[in-house]
Amino acid sequence: MTSLEDPLSIGDCEIPNRLYRAPLLECAGNGPDSVDTLIDDLEPAAESGVGLIFQGATIVREDGGCAAPGMTRVHDPEFVSRLSRLTDRIHDHGGRIFVQLEHGGLRSMETWHAEHRQENPNLEQLAVSKPPWQLRLADRLGFLEYDPHVLSTEEVYELAADFGRSAAYCTDAGYDGIHLSGANMGIIQQFLSPFYNRRDDEFGGSPEARLEFLALVHEEIRDRAGDVPLVTKVPAETPAPPAPIVRRKLSLTDGIEIARRLERIGYDAVVPVQASVVWDMSIIRGEYPERAWANEALREGYDAAFGSPTRRRLVAFGNWLESLQYDFEPAWNAEFCQRVREQVSIPVLAEGGIRERGEIDRLLGDDSNPAACDMVGMARPFYAEPRLGARLLESGETAAIDEETRVLCESCNNCTVPQATGAPGICRTPAVLRERGTLERAGAYDRKDSD
Repeated sequence: MTSLEDPLSIGDCEIPNRLYRAPLLECAGNGPDSVDTLIDDLEPAAESGVGLIFQGATIVREDGGCAAPGMTRVHDPEFVSRLSRLTDRIHDHGGRIFVQLEHGGLRSMETWHAEHRQENPNLEQLAVSKPPWQLRLADRLGFLEYDPHVLSTEEVYELAADFGRSAAYCTDAGYDGIHLSGANMGIIQQFLSPFYNRRDDEFGGSPEARLEFLALVHEEIRDRAGDVPLVTKVPAETPAPPAPIVRRKLSLTDGIEIARRLERIGYDAVVPVQASVVWDMSIIRGEYPERAWANEALREGYDAAFGSPTRRRLVAFGNWLESLQYDFEPAWNAEFCQRVREQVSIPVLAEGGIRERGEIDRLLGDDSNPAACDMVGMARPFYAEPRLGARLLESGETAAIDEETRVLCESCNNCTVPQATGAPGICRTPAVLRERGTLERAGAYDRKDSD
């Protein structure tokens, strides 16, 4: 049996336990307070005993590529060097920190954020290929706006080099590893997916060729940053709409084969996730965030992002429809993770809808359940409880952790929708905040080994 408290190695980095904070939007940007914002967001998890912190998606280029307002960029070595204050703080608590590298491609704000487009009229989306007809139809109907620049072969090599340079800057700043955003419709998923990738050079065509971008990024990172531990998400596009709307997509079998090939390439761990071919609630399953959409203080920001009150209401309606399709499902990536784990020898990390200690123990394997993964991560629950680790790990001040221990997060998504306006990712549900206050006063977030 494997315990959540057991250590684990990813590459040559030893993680003190098997609980990780999955990547979230910190909305820290690159301003004078960015490092302090990241410390405020990420340090509490390490302080509570979480073994591995994944800093949320950071952009590898100076312009474009942000999927949401306030994303941090790591193209500038002078700025990245200042992030050593963050990595030092995480290490002070015995934790490890990896940075997630990203470029949004067709999912970037240049596609969907009206005010951003007006302020940056010369920015184009980077595209792996000409957008599929479904996205071009959305453009003609006015839901999105596409003016893509399809990457040439030479530009694909340049983009991979940007990932390598950013990885080297981050390693120099004390990050323990690199996490690639290989899903959630970022540009890496766009290279992997037959829905997007219709290229006829070495980066498209066959499944093997569609994987060549990740192979090239691996090579660039190894050349520039050395043997830093390297993790990537692996997508299966099983939640995508069925044929005839979407005929070409990554099946679960495709995702398993991608993971097998990534191990051969030299990746040190994988995070299998099921995600649609478009940005939707398949990755944040749960309730319709009625409180967030009804927040009058955010309406001006929504209108700026989506272009008008009418478009805001249309987006909210679409959000409601998605909530019916993607209702909350506990540990929704568990089967995918288990099937990948049967085929690879590198660590498999599981996230998505994990909410109970008993569920964590089952995923890690017990007397009646084969292991589905080697580490367990959570994302939105850390918005609700920044020091959640103390309640889930045996180092907490409270009585020994049992399988009834459950996070406070209700998967209501009132934390995520406001991020379209640049608002910070925080829990906005009064009942959850009241219960957190009660637990704080009871010492539930204290650690026995804290100073």
